[in-house]
Order: sequence, then structure tokens, then C-alpha cells
Amino acid sequence: MSLFYNRRVMTAVIEPAIETVRLSKTYRTGFRMRRVQALTDVSISVARGEVFGFLGPNGAGKTSLIKILMGLSRPSSGRAQVLGRATHDARVKAKIGFLPESPYFYEYLTAREFLQFAARLAGVTRSEADERIRSLLRLVRMESAANQQMRGYSRGMLQRMGIAQALVGAPEVVVLDEPMGGLDPIGRREFRDLIAGLRDQGKTVFFSTHILTDVEMICDRVGIIIGGRMVSVGQLSEILGEDTESVEVTVRGVAGKFRKAMERVAERSIQSGGELLLTVRSEEDVDKVMAIAREAQARVVAIVPRRRTLEDHFMAQVSRAGRE
Repeated sequence: MSLFYNRRVMTAVIEPAIETVRLSKTYRTGFRMRRVQALTDVSISVARGEVFGFLGPNGAGKTSLIKILMGLSRPSSGRAQVLGRATHDARVKAKIGFLPESPYFYEYLTAREFLQFAARLAGVTRSEADERIRSLLRLVRMESAANQQMRGYSRGMLQRMGIAQALVGAPEVVVLDEPMGGLDPIGRREFRDLIAGLRDQGKTVFFSTHILTDVEMICDRVGIIIGGRMVSVGQLSEILGEDTESVEVTVRGVAGKFRKAMERVAERSIQSGGELLLTVRSEEDVDKVMAIAREAQARVVAIVPRRRTLEDHFMAQVSRAGRE
């Protein structure tokens, strides 16, 4: 006797943290009220717990989209949601931490006073706020300046405070517009560690930046916007591919006809001191350079495969958009 069971597999549908569907934004500017198309049919989906890098040249529409996500502007068409709700919903705003590109600070407040003020606005109780502020000052390395008025802060210090206020309400979603502006290399490294820590806590981070190397290090996915249109969205491995784009060969002690022969094989060559750096396209070209080096009795110092970088892809997209 055989028994048959009808099984219904229930799959939980988890709404994305951030979603836009065919979002467009038009506004008018100037004395003649000239019509400007800031965004055109922008559709993106950012999963909960994801770090999403939002890239684009100046004037591409990054800040326009961020303003819509924050409920500071309304789209001309399409829709945008954060945590499954409309962006102007007060219940959503309470769960978002935001750092604008050009934040304003009350310069006569100290860092501690400023964060206490931000905590009250975020609805944090006084008992929770004191411990949270101590933790955030330590996180952004501002403990030593906590009781100084902010009017004496450098740009980098103010940026650290901006990041701290974005986190004071323990948000589920963190939106940062150019958060690395004014940070030195040490500050950028600390910021990358901070973002990694937020991801470990299950928070969603959406940030725009011009510093592409940092994006490659910390982002789960990226989106590139040019002229108000999304031109690339996905994981870096999907966008860039895994294939080797070129090979850099460094040769020491080559000159005369042998150097000229190597340069004819290479796409680019740079002479630095006693070393010649050659960029070639294929393994066959590497073999040619090696053969010339043996004949010249020169030393091959390094052979480094070079994969396509985010900067390469970004510049190619910008160039293509300029031709269209």
C-alpha cells in the first residue's frame, strides 16, 4: 500500500530593505525654470543585511535618489520603499540613520552634547543614551575631543561625528552620502571596519562614494548611475568578471635594442630607475618578453596578472555614456 502526501512548501518572502521601481524625478531650475530630468526609470533592490555601494559621477542623480529614499523629496513617477513602507512613513524614518553629503552641525555644542541632542531626536531614553554615546565616541575615535566645541573640529572630525549621529538611534538601515569625504587614509580604514561591523550586526548599509577602491573592499553589491539611469547593478564578480585583463612584467637590467624589442610587444611601458615595467595582453606576449630577457641576460623581477578593476569598469561606462 502506497501513501501519497500533498506537500505545500511555504517560502517566506523577505521584503528588501530598500526598493525602487521605475523611479523618475523631474524638477525645474533657474530663472527660466528649465526642466531637468534627474532620474529615469531607476529600479534597484537592496537586501536586508547588505552593503550596497552607489556610484556615479557628479550630477548623475545619486543625491536625488537618496533624498527620495529619505522622504525629503518625492518622485515624479514610480515608487520607492524602505523596509516595506513608503519613504515618507514616520515608522520608517525612526529606523533609518542618515548622513547627508554636507551635514550641518551646531558648532557651539560639544561632541557629547551634539550626540545627546541627536539621541533625544531619535527617541533614545536618557539611560540608554549615555552608554550608547560613550560607545559611539569610542567607535569613531572621538573620545579625546568629546568635550570640545565642534567649531574647532577639522573636516575629518566633523565627518566622524556625522557618522556617529547616523548610528545613535540604532537604525536598521544606514544611508550615507559621501561618508568618506574629509577622512584621511587611517580614517577610511576605520570606516571600512565600521561598515563591516554594521554588516555583522545585520544592518543594511547604502552609501554613495567616489572612492572606488574602498567600494571593492567592503561592498556586497554595487550600482552605477550615469545621467540619471542605472547602467550596472550586481555583485562585483558579475560586473567585472574573473578573467585576467592584462599582465604586468617588471624587467631589470635591459637596455638598447632589447628594450625596444620589449616595448614593441607591450601595450605600455614605464622606465623607473633600472627597471622596465611592461603591460602586455596575453600569455603569449609574456613568453615573448621572457625570451627577449633571456637573450639580453636581463632579470625578470615580477609577473603580475591584472584583472579588470571597478575603476576600469566605471570609466568605461562614463566614456560610453558620453558617446551616446
